[in-house]
Amino acid sequence: MRLTRRYRFSASHRLHAASLSDDQNRELYGKCDNPYGHGHNYELSVSALGPIDPCSGRVLDPATLDRLVEEQVLRPFDHRNLNEEIPQFRGSVPTTENLAGEIFRRLRAHWRSAFPAGSPALEKISIAETPRNMFEVSEIHG
Repeated sequence: MRLTRRYRFSASHRLHAASLSDDQNRELYGKCDNPYGHGHNYELSVSALGPIDPCSGRVLDPATLDRLVEEQVLRPFDHRNLNEEIPQFRGSVPTTENLAGEIFRRLRAHWRSAFPAGSPALEKISIAETPRNMFEVSEIHG
């Protein structure tokens, strides 16, 4: 059984690669290279796979997942400037692709402490940056 929960957070970033010239950055990232940055209202989906517990009738305790996401994603990223406030992005471009990978790594690193029984498994995360741009990371692609 798959369970997916959705979360929302807001953050700002500037897409600008230090290894490229200002002209190359403007050409590559367009308006997303604004020196003052820009923001998004991200929608994050976290999916877990596992059997239904015969006692509870659930795949997982949603409150446990909520705590994990709050600690590893919402608290660190919500209303933050990704370039300035998130150490992992000080040396890389905080594209939503890179943000998705970082969120997946954080959840995977703490998953077993939240769900020590070995089930459910973190299947994937999806993050929507805009209504047209959505990114997905799974264990297979992580």
